[in-house]
Amino acid sequence: MRLYKSVLLVALPLAGCQSAPPPSAMPVRDFRIQDVAKGDIDMVAEITVRQHRRYLRELADKLYRRNPDQLRRGLGERARSVEAVLGDPPRRLLAQWGSRRGSDLIVLALAPDFEGDRVAAFVYGLRNMAIAAYGGEGDFYLPHSYDPQKLYFLARNIEIAAWRLRATRSATGRPLLLSGGTAPDGTFNTSFERLFGKLVALHDQFALVVAEASNRRIKNVIQGVASAVFFPL
Repeated sequence: MRLYKSVLLVALPLAGCQSAPPPSAMPVRDFRIQDVAKGDIDMVAEITVRQHRRYLRELADKLYRRNPDQLRRGLGERARSVEAVLGDPPRRLLAQWGSRRGSDLIVLALAPDFEGDRVAAFVYGLRNMAIAAYGGEGDFYLPHSYDPQKLYFLARNIEIAAWRLRATRSATGRPLLLSGGTAPDGTFNTSFERLFGKLVALHDQFALVVAEASNRRIKNVIQGVASAVFFPL
């Protein structure tokens, strides 16, 4: 019973974050015999990772729209670029990144001297951190184990990445990647902040589910985001 309550901790906030689409528009995955081998936690993990990818798709699209110059540094077309960072990145992007993955890729994306596609590097870094924290990105089967501390660190790393995205400037004081900002009517665009908030809440909730289900404690770490370093995953 406690596990089902934990699952609701994830399901209910996700339902409240966005308006429900009509039944005909809701994605439904056909049942597969492999699903019989999944436990409750594995199913929630898959749902969480799928939602993570949906948020990253939205983030990549928004960043490319705000920073169209980055398309010329990468694959040249927005839809193709978004699919590349959520699928198998082509050699052109891999050559820009070298061996960097995860948080190292986010650091590269916001390095003043980086000449590659900053959006692709930033978003793929977020994707790769989740892969490291969850131990994969596809189907999860028993006895797959999850570390609630890693999941907690993933959420903190996303917070750090979001702050660096907002705060990192070039030598002339211009943001290396535009996000947020003030509209002509004086209103502030908070859509990026809301999106990062959803990503953080998504993994924080699943970390709590895993901690409760496995009777493990999460060690909270307090550090100023301005001076924070990424946690290893």
